[in-house]
Amino acid sequence: MDKKGIIHFTNTPKDHRFKLYIREGKETLGKKNHTLYDQLILKYSRKHQVDFALIKAIIRAESGFDPQAVSRKGAKGLMQLMPETAQRMKVTDAFNPRDNIDGGVRYFKYLLNLFDDDIKLSLAAYNAGENCVVQRGSIPPYPETVNYVKKVLNFYQSYKH
Repeated sequence: MDKKGIIHFTNTPKDHRFKLYIREGKETLGKKNHTLYDQLILKYSRKHQVDFALIKAIIRAESGFDPQAVSRKGAKGLMQLMPETAQRMKVTDAFNPRDNIDGGVRYFKYLLNLFDDDIKLSLAAYNAGENCVVQRGSIPPYPETVNYVKKVLNFYQSYKH
């Protein structure tokens, strides 16, 4: 709501005053979208030696398979790469599925190495930031992060079967 009392809606918030009203897409996507990026996920999960089902679960939780997704914090693309992470992983176009998945899988592999292959800590770091998890030595007690880890692990179990 602006100073004049006018309510504004957007699917690309650029101001912290915007509040989530309706989440688009994520859980309402058809099965076709759930398999659309399987070949890319397979390619980069093999290349970087990370479980295909785990990467697919991360993508589902992060963007609901929407390559144009943008979070309110500025994360972009299928794996919701923050601009700093994208730059660190040399991803020039975070909306390009190939670049995004390659960079996201490389970053997740880095986290797995950092946390001695502890999937839960690596997922927490992917969500809350690696420094936060390193400092705590555990999953931060943020509801968003705790729920994120559970959600990804549930998706992971379903994709493994």
